[in-house]
Amino acid sequence: MVVDGLSTTFAALSDPTRRAMIERLARGPASVHGLTKPFALSQQMISKHIAYLVRARIVVKTKRGRESICTLRPEAIKTVNDWAISYRQFWEESFDKLEAVVKRMKTEEASDDKGHGA
Repeated sequence: MVVDGLSTTFAALSDPTRRAMIERLARGPASVHGLTKPFALSQQMISKHIAYLVRARIVVKTKRGRESICTLRPEAIKTVNDWAISYRQFWEESFDKLEAVVKRMKTEEASDDKGHGA
């Protein structure tokens, strides 16, 4: 089964630990050890989360000597942002249309009320 990148990204973002890691990496690169510190999780569990983020192409992991350094790939988050913006525009346009219909209905109702002596 082929999974599109956006689905993979959303799956990666669905976990609060991974989102917290992304928030940390938004401030700059960090070692795997550095990403482990704030969480009450084993090194193995943190490594699994990082591997998930790497597979989703949200994070790049590189070796620097003995350390593995994780860096955020902003393009992955931009893809989510672009997708959300397109739906935001859709809903704003829909609400604007709905507002126009409601306004027209109120105007027509007011006209009907005046015409019938109500």
